[in-house]
Formats: sequence, structure tokens, C-alpha cells
Amino acid sequence: MEETPNEDLVGGRIPAIETLKSDRDINKIFVQEGISGSKITEVVNLAKERKIQISFVPKTKLDQLVEGVNHQGVVVAASPMNYATIDELFERAESAKEDPFFILLDGIEDPHNLGSILRTADAAGVHGVIIPKRRAVGLTATVAKASTGAIEHVPVARVTNLVQTIAELKERGLWIFGTDMEGEDYRQWSAKGPIGIVIGNEGKGLSRLVKDQMDGIVTIPMVGHVQSLNAGVATALLMYEVFRKRQ
Repeated sequence: MEETPNEDLVGGRIPAIETLKSDRDINKIFVQEGISGSKITEVVNLAKERKIQISFVPKTKLDQLVEGVNHQGVVVAASPMNYATIDELFERAESAKEDPFFILLDGIEDPHNLGSILRTADAAGVHGVIIPKRRAVGLTATVAKASTGAIEHVPVARVTNLVQTIAELKERGLWIFGTDMEGEDYRQWSAKGPIGIVIGNEGKGLSRLVKDQMDGIVTIPMVGHVQSLNAGVATALLMYEVFRKRQ
């Protein structure tokens, strides 16, 4: 059975293990011929437990399957990643008996940034990430690899209109904060209660319509020569500030 457009191809040992441990339907595992190691053994054992077909193939085959992704000798052909709904994000917070804590991404285009954000979101107790359908990266094999498996644990909602979604979140009790060079020092930010943090595009920042919806703007002070941070790093700092205040 070959891969089809109705499959997600997940490359990398840790992402493969997390996918195998998740509830997703998996069609097939591709493993590089002659490769070994504890993680490869774990992948094979998990596949056997779930009675999933394993195909041992040359490295060139894996390179073709996930072009540009460091597959580390293993690729999983899984059912497409399902996006969550906004209601499901709220339900996740409610089941944890916590105030909702969401990350909204206003046009993040780099899959490595999205993967990094998902990885930190999982560690910092974020209940969900919200992304727009247009002019932004979605859930891809590269995102899965960069998230080191966190993509299986942090629900991602994909919305048609981010401005309308922000208005809905505010109606449902969230305080929405954006990031900009001019704003409140994030270290003095009262990051408590139901919160949504909006991170802008890597180059352009927040779009004007989105920025107009903010309840507040926070900034990360910098003293170096490069007056900007990678989107994943900036988001991580703000997520952990919320985490710290909540603890």
C-alpha cells in the first residue's frame, strides 16, 4: 500500500512514537533497512502491538516520502490530523478545572515556529492553539517533527476569521493580549484569569484588525542590537509568564 493524499506522513523517531501512542488511525510504518537503536525498536514493538503493517525500505524511499524532513529512519503514514473546535478547547480547560489559556497565531508561516510553539504549549499547560486557515502554516509533517510529538497532545483549532474568533472568545470571558514593541512590560503583566495570547506574523507582527481587538499589549524588553525575537522564543516567554503567575 502506497501513501495517499488522505494520509499524514510523520517523520522522526520521537514523533513516530507519539503518533503510535495516540488515538490516530495508522495505515503503515516505513522503517529504513538495516537501521537499529532503542527508539527504532520501540517503534517496531508499538507497531506490532497495534498490528500495524511495517515496511522495511531503502533510505531513498523515506527521503522521497517526507522530502526535507529529518526522518531518522522512520516514517508513519497516519490518518490526517483532525483540527479541534473552539468548544473542545474550552472543554479541555473545564475538565482540568482551570481558567482557559489559549495561544492564537496571527499568520505564523514557518512550520518550525509552529512546531516549537506546540512543544512549549504542551509543557506550559496551554489548553489549545488557534490558527487561521489562510496565509498561515497548518499541521504538516514538518510541524509534527519540530513539535517532537506535542502535536498529538495540544489541540489546534483552525478558524476562518481570526478577528471574529477573538470577539467570540472575549464574549466567553477571555482577556486577549497581543505582543508589540510598545506595550506593558510582560514582567509586570497581571497574567491571571482566562487568557488568550495573540502572536503576530514573523515579519509583519499583528495585523491591524487583530490588534484593534486586543484588551492589552505586552512587550518583551530587549537590550541587544537585534530588536526582535524568534516567534517561537517570544511565545515561550509569554506562555511561561502565565504558567508562573498561575502557579
